[in-house]
Amino acid sequence: MILQQGEKIHVIHRRHLDKDPHRHFIGLVDAYENGLARATGHVFTVDPTKFLFFRRPEKRTRIIALASGDVLVNLIPAEVNLEEIVYKQEKKSVRVTDNRDWFLDLSEFAWR
Repeated sequence: MILQQGEKIHVIHRRHLDKDPHRHFIGLVDAYENGLARATGHVFTVDPTKFLFFRRPEKRTRIIALASGDVLVNLIPAEVNLEEIVYKQEKKSVRVTDNRDWFLDLSEFAWR
């Protein structure tokens, strides 16, 4: 099975136009079946005035079509506390981190 219940995921929604917002989702897999994942977590988006990612406070449950071509999914190690994840700008890229040992470098070259 591709995804297991309880796995932690980081989802990047592809942008189709330059003006589309940057949308990411971080959460736990509730269920997975036939290429569809049901996950509960938080949406992260870019503040258009500060060009910084921030977490929306409300939790959401999403159905994510993994084979759609519209999302990139990264697995997050089990030991990472999802509530501590933040985004930090590192020169021309962005790093997703728990401010401990784990990080994920995003290679969106010109993400603004």
